[in-house]
Amino acid sequence: MTRRRWRTTRRTALVQLACVTVTLFMGLPLYLIALAALSSRESLDRFPLALLPTGVSVDTMTAFLGSTGVLPAFRNSVEIGLLSLVLSLLLGVPAGYALARFAFRGRDPYQLFLLLVRALPIVVLAVPLARVFLSTGLYDTTYAVALVHTALALPTTVLITSAVFVSVPVEHEEAAMVFGATAPRAFARVVLPQALPGIAAAAIFTFVTSWNEVFGAAVLTLNRRSLPAQVLTTLSDSPLAYRFAGGFALVVPALVFIALMRRYLLNMWGSTVR
Repeated sequence: MTRRRWRTTRRTALVQLACVTVTLFMGLPLYLIALAALSSRESLDRFPLALLPTGVSVDTMTAFLGSTGVLPAFRNSVEIGLLSLVLSLLLGVPAGYALARFAFRGRDPYQLFLLLVRALPIVVLAVPLARVFLSTGLYDTTYAVALVHTALALPTTVLITSAVFVSVPVEHEEAAMVFGATAPRAFARVVLPQALPGIAAAAIFTFVTSWNEVFGAAVLTLNRRSLPAQVLTTLSDSPLAYRFAGGFALVVPALVFIALMRRYLLNMWGSTVR
């Protein structure tokens, strides 16, 4: 009994050590970016740079946020991210449900085709898409960028939601229809609530993918750039302090969105039927 308890304790300690290591690996760059963005110019120019805040200042962040085009680009990024999220869920959730519930000819090749879509780099697609959007009048609009981001995120949304719908027993849906519910009502009242954690995970992936994507937004827009595209085009020759401020401004909204959706995801996870 003592030896078994010692093995359990060692396994728990190793798991915790691995979690701490991964957290430090992911969190240290974020901390350094925040430290540089919120430091005074004097403390940032010191060598070596202190690992603890010594001269906290928001002057650089204030100057960056007050720069021409930053706040409009921030609004464009939020609009593009939310529109991509809505379109991805509207198209991906029904497709994932169809893959999970119905056996049809070509289902396996269809799933492979979804993965192949992710294999195409945005560099290959950007120039043809720019030509198409120029001819249709969508060039230099947030809708064009949202459509591209939806196409990038849709395969993952379909595969995530289909895996979650598979975990929801079909008997629950059939029982609801036995008691008089129509198929759409059974889906909305029985299946969908149990699949919300997977839908939340797909929403997180879609929004973060859209928020961080820069090349497509830079090619498809001139005056309606997203925040990453704006930072790329305006801060390439700027002082180092403003680059850190731009990086910090890009990271914080994505982290806030992930934190909010993660809380919702964990609260709903207990309702998922495995």
